[in-house]
Amino acid sequence: MASIQFVNVSKAFEKNAVIQNLNLTMEDGAFTVLVGPSGCGKTTLLRMIAGLGPQTSGQVLIDGKDVSRIPPGQRGVAMVFQNYAIYPTMSVRENIEFGLRNNKIPKAERVQLVESISETVGLLDYLDRKPSALSGGQRQRVALARAMVKKPSVFLMDEPLSNLDAKLRVQMRIELIELHKKLGTTFVYVTHDQVEAMSMADTIVLMNQGEIQQEAPPHEIYHQPSNLFTAQFIGVPSMNIGDLGVDGVKFGFRPENASLSAATATREHSGPAPHYSLQGTIVTREMLGAETIYQVRSKDLSFMVKSPEDAYHVDQEVVLGVEASKLHFFGFDEIRIPANDPGIAGYLEALKGKSHG
Repeated sequence: MASIQFVNVSKAFEKNAVIQNLNLTMEDGAFTVLVGPSGCGKTTLLRMIAGLGPQTSGQVLIDGKDVSRIPPGQRGVAMVFQNYAIYPTMSVRENIEFGLRNNKIPKAERVQLVESISETVGLLDYLDRKPSALSGGQRQRVALARAMVKKPSVFLMDEPLSNLDAKLRVQMRIELIELHKKLGTTFVYVTHDQVEAMSMADTIVLMNQGEIQQEAPPHEIYHQPSNLFTAQFIGVPSMNIGDLGVDGVKFGFRPENASLSAATATREHSGPAPHYSLQGTIVTREMLGAETIYQVRSKDLSFMVKSPEDAYHVDQEVVLGVEASKLHFFGFDEIRIPANDPGIAGYLEALKGKSHG
């Protein structure tokens, strides 16, 4: 196992700087997920750890040791790519033991290692098959097993599930989480899929345009986003955002934190009335089984609501409500304003004045 540190790291391609003075620590044994839109710099960071695309300046440390001048093969890392890169003419066994043969590992040790790791990833019964006879998930396991036989201190994974269908991706996510628990090794995983990030990570590092937007556990990054970008990138549907009309401040709330009621209904609340309310019309409805997602529009405002009730229909007049404790506020600099900020009371009052319904 090993921790990974980036110290004042910059990376430029020709004259184009993609990362500047980045500092980041990935904890020993943690499952760290780098997530963000295409071109945000996440794969660039992964390649720096692997030694495939060295930094322009700064240091990359693995287990406290600067590896900047150490070749990729001597860094104690193993990388799994989205295209698997397994050899089609070799059997599963030959694919897994390929690196061991090259390193002149004795046959008895090779057999023991290959079979032990194949059992861990569920491939023991498939060792004599060719990759063409395997499913996508099984081929991905071959790539994982080939990385595991190196006994690396760090696993690097670059969108390894992106070529799988939706159902298999869910299954493989669970398998990777279980594998991480078994091995206790440091995992660094790159994805653009925030659902993967939320479901798998101990720590999420959210990036945009070469900068870290937030580094936190999934629960914190979801419920306490540090800025507007994080609030809108993490979550499906993303956080609803509106203009407060005061000091350049914006307000926001998660779709599942809004309630709906029919506009014609007599309000009978067991609890307090919502702090912010808006009367509007349902313009779209997506029934997803256990929940339904509605889009509610009122004049120039359009908000998404995720509800456990499939009780409303398109073109119906409804009232949307949000409790004060579920509201977020973002300053003109797009940084989230903490709940204990003295200005919050004034912003809540201003938002209450905007309510209608």
